[in-house]
Amino acid sequence: MKKTAILGFGNPVRSDDAVGCEVIRLLKEKLNPIPEQLTIIDMGTSAFEVLFSLKNHDRMLLVDGVINSGHEDGSLFKMPAEEIKSSIQDDPMVFLHSLKWDQALSYAKKIFRDEFPENDITVYLVSITDTKLKVGMSPVIAAAAKSLTEKIMSDLELCEQHGKSL
Repeated sequence: MKKTAILGFGNPVRSDDAVGCEVIRLLKEKLNPIPEQLTIIDMGTSAFEVLFSLKNHDRMLLVDGVINSGHEDGSLFKMPAEEIKSSIQDDPMVFLHSLKWDQALSYAKKIFRDEFPENDITVYLVSITDTKLKVGMSPVIAAAAKSLTEKIMSDLELCEQHGKSL
């Protein structure tokens, strides 16, 4: 297996926005122990702060919720990161806590140059609408998180090693 980083984004106190964090929790639970070639990171709402832990990975998978997708809650999307590119910004005063993951990837590419796996970045998105200040996801999004966890394990061919269902 390629050295792979899986990053889950979300805010655990914003209801369904926690979906990326939930997928990471499920993966850590299911893949215990975590294979040596795999780094699983709960990014929460941070992005730039964790970039240096991504150096020397061959592949990255990102998991996040997407608002206003025009699809039903729980709809899953998988796409190469280049479909969601953010242009590199040269503003040294950028407010790091407001940086989104697509912007963080742009900065990482600039910082790491040849050590950045730009050709093997996949983004998994879950359609959400509820981002109210509330702990706990809706049943639809919790089910989507489980489905997406299984999809990621299947994509990485980890199902047979660690069981197929959650």
